[in-house]
Amino acid sequence: MPDHPYDSEPAAGSERPVQVGVVAERLGLSIRTLHHWDETGLVVPSARSAGGFRLYTEDDIARLITVRRMKPLGFTLDEMKGLLRALATLDRADADPDEQAEARAYVTACHDRARASCDELRRKLGWAEEFRDLLADVSYPAGAS
Repeated sequence: MPDHPYDSEPAAGSERPVQVGVVAERLGLSIRTLHHWDETGLVVPSARSAGGFRLYTEDDIARLITVRRMKPLGFTLDEMKGLLRALATLDRADADPDEQAEARAYVTACHDRARASCDELRRKLGWAEEFRDLLADVSYPAGAS
């Protein structure tokens, strides 16, 4: 079972926050991307070091992983922000029932869109693999060594 509901990668719990370079390497993202997501307010690190370095907690990293998963599916920054807000609302025990219902509806809409985007990506991947195989047949005709 994941340590965080939006994270299937191991989270270390309440460890000290980590610097942006460590997070970038861990998640396979560029530091520039993480800076951009911070500057746009998408995922703002929870703290800064005395030297001004961005420091990310495991909860911050879980949000970054959610965004990283949404990115290839074509979600906009505003849609990503909306999903992160909705997920945070659903995590809050004191959330108003109307807020929870609205958050659930948004998560459902994102889920439906993610499913459709995955289907489209699978279709395009099939085409890409057909093309790769076509080129392999031309490059390495049967019987050639």
